[in-house]
Amino acid sequence: MTRMRVRLTFPPERIQEPLIYHLVKDFDIITNIRRADVKSDYGWVALELEGDERNLEKGIAWLKAKGVTVDPIERDVIVP
Repeated sequence: MTRMRVRLTFPPERIQEPLIYHLVKDFDIITNIRRADVKSDYGWVALELEGDERNLEKGIAWLKAKGVTVDPIERDVIVP
């Protein structure tokens, strides 16, 4: 099992979609929401992700294809 922390920033058109649910269901990724701020036109979530490395890669690629910005986090600091 691989574990990582990421910050997901959602574009306005994806705010209402259950993207984190699909990470769990479709990619067999365990999620733990650490922080979040979601408004009607903007949203971000800091997540811990755990799962098979291949599934994590596929899930992150899927999010990026949906227009979600995925930034790695290290000790609560976003890594550029």
